[in-house]
Amino acid sequence: MVSIRILEPRLANQIAAGEVVERPASVVKEAVENSLDAGAKRVEIDVEAGGVRLLRVRDDGLGIAESDLALSLARHATSKIDSIEDLESVASLGFRGEALASIASVSRLLLTANQDEDSSFGHQALCEGREMAVTVRPAPHPRGTTLEVRDLFYNTPARRKFLRTDKTEYGHVYEVIKRQALSRPDVSFTLRHNGKQTLQLAAAENEAQRARRVAQICGAEFVEHTVPIQREAGDLRLWGWVAEPTFSRSQADLQYFFVNGRVIRDKLVSHAIRQAYRDVLFHGRHPAFVLFLEVDPAGVDVNVHPTKHEVRFRNSRAVHDFLFGTLSRALADVRPGQSVATSEILDSGQSPHQSSIGLPIGGLSSTRGFSEFNHNRFEAPAAGGTGSQSPAFLAQGWRGNVAQPSSSPQPEFSGEPADIPPLGFAIAQLHGVYILAENQHGLVVVDMHAAHERITYERLKQARDSNGITRQPLLVPQTLAVSNREAAIAMEQSDELAALGLLLDASGEESVIIREVPAALINGDVEALV
Repeated sequence: MVSIRILEPRLANQIAAGEVVERPASVVKEAVENSLDAGAKRVEIDVEAGGVRLLRVRDDGLGIAESDLALSLARHATSKIDSIEDLESVASLGFRGEALASIASVSRLLLTANQDEDSSFGHQALCEGREMAVTVRPAPHPRGTTLEVRDLFYNTPARRKFLRTDKTEYGHVYEVIKRQALSRPDVSFTLRHNGKQTLQLAAAENEAQRARRVAQICGAEFVEHTVPIQREAGDLRLWGWVAEPTFSRSQADLQYFFVNGRVIRDKLVSHAIRQAYRDVLFHGRHPAFVLFLEVDPAGVDVNVHPTKHEVRFRNSRAVHDFLFGTLSRALADVRPGQSVATSEILDSGQSPHQSSIGLPIGGLSSTRGFSEFNHNRFEAPAAGGTGSQSPAFLAQGWRGNVAQPSSSPQPEFSGEPADIPPLGFAIAQLHGVYILAENQHGLVVVDMHAAHERITYERLKQARDSNGITRQPLLVPQTLAVSNREAAIAMEQSDELAALGLLLDASGEESVIIREVPAALINGDVEALV
């Protein structure tokens, strides 16, 4: 029978590292949080080979005393909490006291610090090898701390195999710095990759500079289409920016939510924000926001997961209602201008009566639509049918908003389901936005804009499966400002994007050139498409 035994420290640290250190970006996150907790006003990050070969984080914070250097690399050693009461009201970003020990167990770690204003002072702690022995020696260093991590996962090759390309790993590092920079606009950040500076953010000293930082990170277009948020109720305070519904995203890639300066992911928060946007966003679209919630530290539990991304609110209902109410009121002021214009359909060169509406209804799997029949079929049915006269229940005031049915002769149909398109026959157009139709199951109301989008989507799918999507070159190529990570993804997926009809070229670290787009979408918003 196998006996129970205590794990050796190195193995225990590597198990802990499996939760804390997932990739190079995890190391950067822990190091930058330590810098901010130490009162740093300037943080510099150097990355080589995506962070696998080298990660160096330097700050001008309080530094670490010589006597504490070796202890700082031990498990569960921290200066941030001292009692259960401290744990129940954590105000710092870090508090678990296990990050440095976990990082040291899977890398070659060098920690240099100085608490004196004289840069000729300072000490250095080196930790590597199987026994994780710490060696401390003098090393001149400016006031502050430098953490240097080399050869990440060198002693755990299985973990290293799960890492992606250098460019992808660097993209995750870049995203971590963006989040921290949004959280602390009063701190300057510099990021370099393979010796090349990729991000430089000066410290913000006023509201205008703070907004400028948001624009640098999230894009100028985001700032131009945002609604400022500022509300306080009891011990809850919410401030930041939420995008207008017209600035929605195809994915949730521009959503930053902070609780007491800590970026978090929380289902309750996500639900409150989705509910606030529920009536103003199309299905499948995602809101964009940068929001900061300040709450009494005793009212939120951050000791949920080693990565500290998840939190629990002690009064979750109050937080949910506060977020939902604040955002709903802010968005209510911009809702009147958000209705979809009929011109989005008509500009395509088709009249509403010529639009194909091939969406499956009532379980019918056929994708045939109105456009497969001649124009007469799209008009009202013959005399005696539902559309032979204006519905009796329509008040006179409504008739000006309803397209009256045609009196042209109609062909005869057998009435069999095979003769009826999936969405039936059009009876009227309502308010220039909806089509009222009838099929064998009853009345059908069709959103013209949504139908047009689906038709275009189906045509593009068919084109890709057959001869490929036809591309049309732009007369004047457009330059689009994107994030560093988005630019990297665009280049990595260039072949796939070309197959989808988009031809993009890199024109810098944070910009791409749009040269060709799908011919079917040439009249659309090219930037929004990309």
